[in-house]
Parts: sequence; C-alpha cells; structure tokens
Amino acid sequence: MKKLLLFSLILALSFPSEINAQRKKSKKNQTEETTPKPEKSKTKKYSDFVTKKTKTDDGLFKVHNTDNTYIYEIPKTLFGKEMLLVTRIKDIPAGLGGGYVNAGSKINTQVVVWEEFQDKILLKVKSYDAVANDSLPIYKSVKANNLEPILFAFDVAVQNLDSTAVLVDVTKFFTSDIQAISPLPDSYRKRYKVKRLDASRSFINSIKSYPENIEVVQDFTFDADEAPSNSSTNTITLRVNQSMIVLPEDKMMPRVYDKRVGYFSIGNVDYSSEALKADEKRYIRRWRLEPKDINAYNRGELVEPIKPIVYYLDPATPDKLKKYIKQGVDDWAKVFETAGFKNAIMAKYAPTEEEDPEFSMEDIRYSSIRYVASTTRNATGPSVSDPRTGEIIESDIIWYHNHLRSYRNRYLLETGAANPSARTLDTSAEEIGEMMRMVISHEVGHALGLPHNMAASYAYPVDSLRSGNFTQKMGIAATIMDYARFNYVAQPGDKNIRFIRQLGPYDHYAINWGYRKIPDIKNPEQEVKTLDKWIEEKGDDPVFRFGGERFDPSAQTEGIGNDQVKASTYGIKNLKIVAKNLPTWTSSQTNNYEDLTELYGELLSVWSRYVGHVSGNIGGVYEFNKKPNQTGNIYIPVSKEKQKESLAWLHKNAFETQDWLLDKNILANSKEDGYTDLMLSLQNRQLNSILNITTLKRMIDAEVIQDNYYSASDMIRDVRTGIFTEANYVRNVTLFRRNLQKSLIDKLGVLLVSKESKNTDISSIIRGELAMLNFQLTIARNRGVNRITKYHYTDCLATIKEILDPK
Repeated sequence: MKKLLLFSLILALSFPSEINAQRKKSKKNQTEETTPKPEKSKTKKYSDFVTKKTKTDDGLFKVHNTDNTYIYEIPKTLFGKEMLLVTRIKDIPAGLGGGYVNAGSKINTQVVVWEEFQDKILLKVKSYDAVANDSLPIYKSVKANNLEPILFAFDVAVQNLDSTAVLVDVTKFFTSDIQAISPLPDSYRKRYKVKRLDASRSFINSIKSYPENIEVVQDFTFDADEAPSNSSTNTITLRVNQSMIVLPEDKMMPRVYDKRVGYFSIGNVDYSSEALKADEKRYIRRWRLEPKDINAYNRGELVEPIKPIVYYLDPATPDKLKKYIKQGVDDWAKVFETAGFKNAIMAKYAPTEEEDPEFSMEDIRYSSIRYVASTTRNATGPSVSDPRTGEIIESDIIWYHNHLRSYRNRYLLETGAANPSARTLDTSAEEIGEMMRMVISHEVGHALGLPHNMAASYAYPVDSLRSGNFTQKMGIAATIMDYARFNYVAQPGDKNIRFIRQLGPYDHYAINWGYRKIPDIKNPEQEVKTLDKWIEEKGDDPVFRFGGERFDPSAQTEGIGNDQVKASTYGIKNLKIVAKNLPTWTSSQTNNYEDLTELYGELLSVWSRYVGHVSGNIGGVYEFNKKPNQTGNIYIPVSKEKQKESLAWLHKNAFETQDWLLDKNILANSKEDGYTDLMLSLQNRQLNSILNITTLKRMIDAEVIQDNYYSASDMIRDVRTGIFTEANYVRNVTLFRRNLQKSLIDKLGVLLVSKESKNTDISSIIRGELAMLNFQLTIARNRGVNRITKYHYTDCLATIKEILDPK
C-alpha cells in the first residue's frame, strides 16, 4: 500500500512538468510553423521591369510603360550631356492668366543633365550665367561658386542586359508637384488660392521618345479656392507638355551682340577674361543657318541652307485665313536672300494623322503657328534658344482669334478719313488678310531674334507718308518690327496710298547683320570688325537706326513720321472726320449701338495716343547708340524750341476742352453717366506724362549738357499759365476746365510732398508756382465772373493753402 501511495505521489509530482514541457514544445513548434522564414534578397532583373506586357518606345531613351508605370532606359553615353527641358501648356482652362496665357504657352526653359551618383541617377539644372574655360584654374572656382541644383534623384532600378544603360522609374517625378516643371507659378497659386496637387486626379497622359527628344504629356489637377473658370468645382486642371531635347555638341558659333542693331540676346559673366574684371558677354539669339555649298556662298551666290526654318500651321486655323498666315512667314524668304540664303524660311500645312500619326504641335522638333480660341486680342512670337550660344531651337507663334477685330477697328478709325474702303464694319477679306499677314510677319520677326524697333517709324518724313509712290515702295516705317500699324497721316484726296504696314529696308539690314556668314572666322571676337563696318557704312541714316527707350520721343509706340507735332496734327484732323461719321458707319448700318460704343471708346484711345506722341517731346532725350569712333553724342535732349512748340500744341489740342470728342448723340446712346470724368481722365493722362518726377529730373539734368535748354521752371510756369488762362481775363471757367484746373493743383501738391522731389529744384519750383497761382486766383476771384467760377476759385485757393501750409 505504501509502495502504491509513493508511486502515486511521484506520478502526481512529475505529470505537470511533462504537461508544461509538452505545452512549451507545442508553442515552439507552432512558432516555427506559422512564422515565415526570411527570404534571401532577390536581385531585380531587367525582365522584372520589361515584361511581355510592357510597351516600349525607342528614341533618345527607350521609354518602357507597364501598366502606367514609366521607366526610362538611359544610355550611359548620355550622362553629362546637356539637354534643354521646356515646359509648356498643352491644354488650358478658360480664363487662366487673364486671357494672356494659352495652349502652347511656354512656362519654363532650363538646361539639364543626367548624372550618376552612388546608387542614384540625378537630374540637375545647369546654369550658364557664369562661365570659364575648363582648362583654366579659375574654372574650379566658378564651379564651386555656382553649385547646380538637383531637380530630382532617381533610384537605379537595374542596368540593361549589356550594362550600357540604366533603368529609372520616372512615374513619381512626372506625377508630383515639382515647381521647376509645374504649369502654375507662385503668382497663379496665390491668385487662385491653390491648395495642393491632387494626385488621384493627376497622371501621365503619354510619353513618346524620338531620336533627339522625349515628349511627356501630363494632366495636373489642383485644388483651388478661386479657380478661374468652373469655380464651383474648386479645381484647376491643366494638360502640360514637357519637351527634353539633347543640345548639339557642335555648338553654333555665337555672334557678339551690338546694341546698335536690334536682337534679343543671351548673356553671361566670363571669368576667363584677362582683364581686371570678369567680362559680361552677350550674344544675339538667331537660328543656325549653314549654307549647303559654302564655296558658292562665299562667291556671293544665293545658297539654300542645310536646314531651313520651317513653321507648321495649326490644323485649327480657319481655312480662309491659312494663305495669309503662310504668306506672313514666306515674306521673310526674300529678306534672307539679302543675307545670301535662298529658301531659308517657309510655312507648311501640318501633316494629317494619316500622313504622320506621330506629329504633334508640342513636339519641340517642330516650330508652329498656333491659332488660339480666345477672346484676347493679341499675337506673340516667342522662341526657345540654347543658352550656351543663342541658337534658336524652336518657336511657336501664337495668334488669338479676336485679334482681327482690333485691326478692323483701328483700320476704320485711323484711315477712314482718307481711305473709303475702311469706312465699314465689313472690311473686305483681302484687306483683313493683308493685316493678318503683316501681324504674322511681325511675330515671325520676333521668332527670328528681332525685338521691337520703335525708332524705325521716325525714319520717314511726315509728308512722305502722303505720297503714293513713297508708301507703296517704302511702307510707312523702315521695319515691320515697329508698332506702326496704319498710315494715319495721309489726308483725304491723297492718291495710291499704302495704309497698312509692310517689311522694310531695316529688316533686310538687320537679318543680313545677324545671319550672314563671315568667311575665315574662328571665334566670335574675330567677327566684330566686320560687323562694326556694316553698321558704320550706314552712317547716320535713320532708316537703319535701332531704338526703343521710353524717354526717347523718336522711338514711341504707334507713332509714324519724324515730327510728332505735324503727324499728330494730321492724325487729329482725320480723327475729327471719323468721329463725325462714326454713327453713320456703325449704328446706322447695324441698327444697334454695340459697335458704335466699342469704336467710340477706341477712338478716344487713338486720340490719346496721338496726343501722347507730342507729350513725349517734353523732357525727352534722343538716344543714338554709337561707338567712340563715330561722331556725335549718344544722348541729346530735345531742343528748347521743339519742347515749347509741343506744349503750346498740347494746350490747344488736349488741355482746351475738345468738344468734338463729346458728341452728344454718341454719349447719350453709349453710357448713362461719367462724361465729365471721361474728358478729365484723357487730359490727366497727358498732364501726368509731363508733370512727373522722371521727366522733371531729365529737364533739370539737361541744364548740364545743353546750352539752350527748356528749364523745368519755365515748363511748369507755361503749364500753369496755359491751364489757368481764364484767370488772366474776365472769363468764366467752364465745367471741364474747372475739373482740369483742380487736377493741376492736386498734381502740384503731390509733387511737392514727394520724397523724390525733396532736396531738388522740383519742390522749390512747385512751391513758387503755387504761390504765384494763389496770387493770380485771389485777384481773379474778385472780377466780374459768374457764381460757379467764384466758388471754383475759392475752392482752389483753399486747396493751395492746405498744400502750402498743412495743419
């Protein structure tokens, strides 16, 4: 029995331990069975990224697309190669940018390079603002002080099969909100209160690879509290095109910029110079034109270029306008013959989808003329250039649909008095086409590298613009690049007049200077002697002058002829005829007042421009760009006689009430009120032009370099006595004159307290003239004038007292 109890006790003590041991063992086995063993790292292979499902597009890079994951296969030979990355809008929501941004608008241009760094591929932005020869020691310092920003860092996915290229996933790069390639600059983000990019509504539309470039189309959708259109959606969606094109290794030799001939330019600071400072170098922007037969070219024969400049017309262009747009491009072919090139530029119709399914207006290999469905009245001629040399790579000229309406209106207003065919709202298709042709020619000029040359309209004598023989041969300005749109000088009865602008002699001269190949030249500096000679051969001939500074009255926009007083006198004489007939030519024909109201508003603007041309003489300074070996000074103030003549003209044609502009039949049928404010605003524009700090300071400075100068003191006195003429006589002051006189006092008051006039003669002159006016009006108030004139003078005196003795 004892043995049995002892055995039971031993069994009872040992059993739980076995149970626990079994439990522990069970848990251990369970852990081993349920926890997966870590796999050995598996190296990714090329076939993991390029599968049977992958669609591959071969070109500059191979682009692999697998279920909308995009992989670039970048050849190692292209690492370090400079490429141009151009961001432009492909499709745009209505109203973005206030109407001046459109499909095809360029947003950003930057030079980029792909580089290997450790296990990454870097996309870096390269700048050419500072340069140095890489063989010089200072090159290291230039690099160290101009570190290139990294736009994006990509993980290397894998190498290709023969290790000549690497694969990187670019999906995230093209679907993220990266400012450098974004279609929305900071100003738009603030304007439309953009919160964020919505990734769920943003994606890559397509990526296509071509031999020299890659084109990416993205859809970006942003949350925005104040979207420009469809505002209830709080959404802005844009379609963007990213073009990346490899830049040529055989760089075009740049041509040194010269401010005496108008060209857009690129510039940098060159630290390779042996001078005692870094050289600021500037080169013109131009297309690369190389003759097919250089020997024939050097013999003076016309030779075709290896690669001509070709523009493709937007398929969206209305059929009836295509021929005029094409002519506007083709007209420049004759100009390039002056530079020795035949068939150098041309327009072509874009291929159909059947002819070329890969053709795209956004493809950076093609230059285009875009026709934009927009109410904006404008046209532009931007281009993309190589920042290393100034070589123009591509350009997209943009025409806005409503722009022709502006030209129809201006044609009627500026030429209608002397040109019977302009006296209608239904301008003939041929004349409208001719206007469009010349606008396109103007924008092509920009795309060729030529900026505005506002001095060209000053080259022709005013009375020559009334000659049929002269205008048919020479046009109305020496270049198409001036804003000289119509001949408003020609008078009724003048015969065979050309009223619309055209290409001129300066265009031939400028293209020859910028594009003609100079033989036996190895660097840009060697060309300068010849380029100088071409300029100096023209001497002081105004036909070949370039200018455009706002202080220069001979380089004003919209002006024609070499005498602003004479030209504007002719222009206003014509405008009075038009104003008298405006209802007959508009509302009487349409049986509504819409066109009359629109044209009346534009007529006031035309009048303001004519008057403004004369105002520009007051305090004006002519600029004649020269080098020291040329005779004469660069800056010459307008003569005292011309300035005094101009101010006398302004008193008669602007500051005296222009009753002919206030046609009761037009005003009473166009707006319910604001008639007095309207006239005052027109007069104030001219008053502000001549009574501003910059103008007055130029007049004071003229005393230093001009013997017979028109002083600021004399000018302000002449303004005061002219505008307050009634105070010298027993005359009542009319409504419009009362407003103008008060405005003059206010303007003088602003000048007196201006920080810029402090410690200059300006404050002294203003204080003295206000004191004289105070004396003059005190006497005038007590003469036999009517009640409102007395009240007016009393009010003026109170204002003067507040200005001179502020409490």
